[in-house]
Amino acid sequence: MRPTLTAALLATTMFCIPTTAHAQAMSAEEAAALRAELAALKAKVETLEDRLDAATAPGAVPSGTVTAATPALAPVTAAAAPAKPGADIAWKGAPEIKTADGWSFKPRGRIQLDLASIDAPPGVTDTHGGLATEFRRVYLGVDGKIPGGISYRVEADVANSSVELTDVYLTYGTGPLSITAGQIKPFWSLEEMTSDLFTSFAERAAFTQAFGFERRVGLSGQYKGKALLVQGGVFGDNANDLLSDSDNSVSVDGRVVWMPRFGDTQLHLGASAHWRKANDGPSAVRYAARPFVHTTNSRLVDTGTFTATSERGLGLEGALIAGPFHVASEGFWQTARRPGLADPTFFGGYAEVGYVLTRGDRRGYKDGSFDRLAPSRPITAGGPGAIEINARYDHLDLSDAGIAGGRQRTLGVAVVWAPIPYLRLTANYGHLMYDDAAIGSTSGDRNYSADAFGLRTQIDF
Repeated sequence: MRPTLTAALLATTMFCIPTTAHAQAMSAEEAAALRAELAALKAKVETLEDRLDAATAPGAVPSGTVTAATPALAPVTAAAAPAKPGADIAWKGAPEIKTADGWSFKPRGRIQLDLASIDAPPGVTDTHGGLATEFRRVYLGVDGKIPGGISYRVEADVANSSVELTDVYLTYGTGPLSITAGQIKPFWSLEEMTSDLFTSFAERAAFTQAFGFERRVGLSGQYKGKALLVQGGVFGDNANDLLSDSDNSVSVDGRVVWMPRFGDTQLHLGASAHWRKANDGPSAVRYAARPFVHTTNSRLVDTGTFTATSERGLGLEGALIAGPFHVASEGFWQTARRPGLADPTFFGGYAEVGYVLTRGDRRGYKDGSFDRLAPSRPITAGGPGAIEINARYDHLDLSDAGIAGGRQRTLGVAVVWAPIPYLRLTANYGHLMYDDAAIGSTSGDRNYSADAFGLRTQIDF
């Protein structure tokens, strides 16, 4: 290597020596000066070769290490490559990927498997009235954020061999104000705005089902302050029904929640309003509810189908969480406008109390709705998980202004166990009492009682 390095450096140096003219002869003085310069360069080359031999010899000091016997060399750096955003991965039931420039991506989903039964008088329930199982929900989707204050979610329910879109939306907002376009829940009721992952019972209060609370496609806005939440929007129909929507209905929905926190106590007071109009004229309306469990197709309170031009709903809601204890109550009045007839007003509501038995745990609350029951001592850490008991009185009256849909009253109790944050089991029992039920027994009786039991196992990510 030594001869090669010497020749290369000398040859390169020759091209750098200034000359007055290639064809001009050199004087004796110039030749002497050139020889002296070449000798100096040769000495430098030999010095560099000696240092190279020392660096590559066995036991040599690692490259980049400066010692007292070796003069320090100036560091040699390559041109800096463009910086690439780093990515962090967190675990929230599933991996969530975040980049330094504001992108995020997370798969999401839930599986809810129900085992339920209802004991009612003969002739009241269909063939599914006995013990039955079903996949209540199987959600699969993704959500995340896009730089610039944009978040997104796309999700579908694939339970029972069918596919229905659930949340599909884009939201823009960098502060307390945000705008959302897509399919979401219009702003109805504390019970409806609470995710089905975190409700007190396996099924929500009867009025949320009876009055057609479901996701709809629309444009909405929200203001979320420290203790005030204001939501409102304009909506069409559910995404799965848009192609078959014959009345081209439009609704305006809004909700206001005051949610101050006083030390360990969370207060919730809210009100909601709903107005929906069938733009192509009177349309068919029906209000009905299942009896406490979803495995039966029977609706024991049912107005039947009637014609209405519009509907109006007003709701009041309140809740309190103090340590392991919570209370909640709601009432909702739904009025349907019928052409040339009296307008019926139907009522539904509930009152409940609950208590978390495990030390240090409490019911979650976030942004105007109940949130996850997360155990402080999960079974993976040797603890019992989180255990909650709830009791509720549920009321639904679908009889008014000549429409006899019946009245359903339910006394229910539930036990909720969350062994780890993303796994939850709910067992509930309900005693139902009917007056003027829509379906009579084989003896013709429409005033009777029934008992229902349900067990749900769910996991989400």
